[in-house]
Amino acid sequence: MSTSFEMTKTKIMVQKLKIAIQKSGRLYDDSISLLKECGIDLRNVKDRLKTESDNFPLEVFFLRDDDIPQYVEDGVADIGIVGLNILNEKGKEAEVIEDLGFGKCRLALAINKNEEYVANYLQGKRIATSYPVLLQKYLDENKITAEIHEISGSVEIAPGIGLAEVICDLVSSGSTLFMNGLKEVETILESQAVLVKNKNLDNDQLQLVNKLLFRIRSVKKAKRNKYVLLNAPNDQLSKIFGLLPGMRSPTVLPLAEKGWSSVHSVLSEDEFWEKIEQLKEAGAQGILVVPIEKMIV
Repeated sequence: MSTSFEMTKTKIMVQKLKIAIQKSGRLYDDSISLLKECGIDLRNVKDRLKTESDNFPLEVFFLRDDDIPQYVEDGVADIGIVGLNILNEKGKEAEVIEDLGFGKCRLALAINKNEEYVANYLQGKRIATSYPVLLQKYLDENKITAEIHEISGSVEIAPGIGLAEVICDLVSSGSTLFMNGLKEVETILESQAVLVKNKNLDNDQLQLVNKLLFRIRSVKKAKRNKYVLLNAPNDQLSKIFGLLPGMRSPTVLPLAEKGWSSVHSVLSEDEFWEKIEQLKEAGAQGILVVPIEKMIV
């Protein structure tokens, strides 16, 4: 009896996938939104170091972005969301398993807007940056000798205070450069948020990673596509089918009005407006466009 009682009292520990995300900054909001779009409910995420999901075996750590590659390499976190720029700068052993499509920016060189950027301009120059590793790699690859000044934050003010003639910093819209009298001249790295994993995960951990990846990819596909409904005369259906390949083929339903059908399909965001114009020219009417929440193919 005692053995049976002890067995009923034993708690079965459910393995949780541990993910590290930025605790604040430009990737935080999008990382939280992505997890929620994947149907993962998170407990209070404000001003916390750690939280858990109630409906998916996931434990979330909120860390400085600079620390995430190290935590994933060491196995403190199984996976992490981090900027590719940080991952490459830190040089840690974390494997990129998915580009996430947000936090897009570029690591670029910028100079005074009144300067002419010519061949060998960088030779012998002082360059201020928060990314000395990536900058040095670029200089070495291009056989350039320059003086690197490593600073953290407000890199764009370096030329104005006489610290450097050139900066190497993250650029998205370019507005910060413009406000500081600078212009972009070279791109060193195209960056975005990526999902990385520890290289030594066991099979159970990998299964959880794959479950999460399945959800992430479904959300990403949905964002890149639109659901389209339209009415078309039957004698134009062949032409319209050629414009609407869909996932396999369009869905066609007869309308109450004889000689007309309703056509349902999916269009890629990249070619959306061009296709819509072509559909109208082919005789499509009453075109409705609906966002897709999830897309599983």
